[in-house]
Amino acid sequence: MVNVLQSKRESSRFQILVEIAAHQPNLRQKEVADRMGVTPQAVSEYIKELVADGLVTTDGRMRYSITKEGVEWLLERAAELKRYARVVMEEIISHVSIWTALAEDDLKEGERVSLEMRDGLLYANRKPEIGATGITISDAGKGEDVGITDLKGLISLDEGKITICKVPRIQLGGSRKVNLDLLRKLTSGARMVGCLGIESLVALRKIEHEPDVIFGARESAVESAYHGVSSLIVSVDEQLPSLLDRLESEGLKYELIDLTQE
Repeated sequence: MVNVLQSKRESSRFQILVEIAAHQPNLRQKEVADRMGVTPQAVSEYIKELVADGLVTTDGRMRYSITKEGVEWLLERAAELKRYARVVMEEIISHVSIWTALAEDDLKEGERVSLEMRDGLLYANRKPEIGATGITISDAGKGEDVGITDLKGLISLDEGKITICKVPRIQLGGSRKVNLDLLRKLTSGARMVGCLGIESLVALRKIEHEPDVIFGARESAVESAYHGVSSLIVSVDEQLPSLLDRLESEGLKYELIDLTQE
């Protein structure tokens, strides 16, 4: 779940930072309070926190400016909201009347069940203390697809991890210069492995690991991450800039590992 949506405090700090960024250095605290539905005193206390945390600066005369750290904090949470909204639009709004889930128990028509997202798939079960629930529209056996309506609550969506393995281009040795032991270790147990470049494909085949995705590996990594599925992308160094640009434009976090060995 997005932190800004989980916490009233985080939500308020986010909104106030947006107002400061939009109207700096002059900020009318009463107007902000009216828009947020809180008291001016509450806005003042939040601003004091933001100043203490180094996200906002003030000259002591009711003039405020957002700091570099404040901009980074704001952009990070805005990216979280963007990713969450994207999944909501794709997975919820497009199927607002009836969802489809995998039944993890034998379920009866009209039963209120718990809903959770795992490995990019929606599951219906009887687990207690889960934030989202819905009502089944038919009987369903364990492992069958089941229609769900009357959604209540929010489904927790954890972003998948993206690991990028850098392989040297052929001019620098290609697959012959790849640390195959490290590559073997990294691919072991990986849910989804993609590759970019012939050098990457050959390196994977040298450890007898055929990639799951060759064409469209960038988009696959993005979609997988949005649906909570971690992936490993083996990429020749020439294609890294466009891959990293794609991930950064989506606000996705990644780890870059250089497989080049001396």
